[in-house]
Amino acid sequence: MTIQEVASTSDKKEFLLLPLRLYKNSPRWIRPLDKDIENVFDPEKNKTFRHGEVMRWILKDSQGTTIGRVAAFVDQKTVNKGNEQPTGGMGFFECIENKEAAFLLFDQCKKWLQQKGMEAMDGPINFGSRDRWWGLLVDGFDLEPNYQCNYNPSYYKTFFEAYGFKTYFNQLTFARKIQDPLSPKLARKAELIAKEEGYEFRHLRKDEIKNLGEYLRTVYNKAWANRAENPEITSQQAALIVKQMKPILDEKLLYFGFYKGEPISFFLSLPEINQIFKHINGKVNWYGKLVFLWFQWRKLNTKAFGILFGVVPEHQGKGADGAMISAARKVLQEVYKRYVDYEMNWIGDFNPKMINVVEQVGGYVSKTHITYRKLFDETKPFKRHPILN
Repeated sequence: MTIQEVASTSDKKEFLLLPLRLYKNSPRWIRPLDKDIENVFDPEKNKTFRHGEVMRWILKDSQGTTIGRVAAFVDQKTVNKGNEQPTGGMGFFECIENKEAAFLLFDQCKKWLQQKGMEAMDGPINFGSRDRWWGLLVDGFDLEPNYQCNYNPSYYKTFFEAYGFKTYFNQLTFARKIQDPLSPKLARKAELIAKEEGYEFRHLRKDEIKNLGEYLRTVYNKAWANRAENPEITSQQAALIVKQMKPILDEKLLYFGFYKGEPISFFLSLPEINQIFKHINGKVNWYGKLVFLWFQWRKLNTKAFGILFGVVPEHQGKGADGAMISAARKVLQEVYKRYVDYEMNWIGDFNPKMINVVEQVGGYVSKTHITYRKLFDETKPFKRHPILN
């Protein structure tokens, strides 16, 4: 077996197409969009390159057939954030069921990261934001993956753990039926905050779409940034996020809380577009665009996917979470009955408060991913992700 850096056009094609062979008999796997994978490794498209670097490799057998792939990366914004040692990442791992092959790929990542001064690696993770390509699927193989979420064979877990990766945190995806009832506790929370002046909870209006980026940035940076390894997002990054979301936005899935006109919380969801993309085989060509437009026009997505939920610290504990969810319930259950199923982007087991909220919403764990960490010096004590207060 030989491992080589992805450099040529043919190498990039091998990196991209390997999963088609590995998953040809996996009925639940949905091929990611080619452009979504390639954009991760394009400095013009992925702004993480401004403060990070990446390398990727393919592994070939003695006949020259590609049997594995992997990428390793360093993001200077997160190398030391929340870590006791400089920590890099690895991801986009795919491999035949061969332990030796898997270990060659892991070794290559470790060697490259050590050369960059790293003392540990997390994986499989993304060279970019946590809401994409993050974690190894270990439960929920019978369900289709959501857009830009990892799906992998069950044997990958054996490879990671045999190599010495340990669970840094579990990622829990929660699901529920839209029309199922909510916990009465949420209604009581909504009633509690309704007694205070200055609060408003509702979905975004069409004429407010232009403000979505700043609303999102304001709440995110106060509610999530500077907690664990989450970096702040800039106005430019927020604008890019909104630009990427815009083709599929449904304002009746975008809920905000306001206090005296200022955004203080969000509960943001999107139509789950893997329900469309599973029909276009990874290609956004003329046919793929026609399929996409047809589904959008007919509103054939029946599943919504939660992407962000948060309340800024000074307004936590006042019932804002219950008020937002109650506002969404009124619209989605009584007025706008387009969606049948709901799944939420993963919640780390280090966030018990958020898990409690989701359980009140009636969510149950539908999928579990794991973010692993490998300490290069295994004599050092391993510590899991700290619990968020």
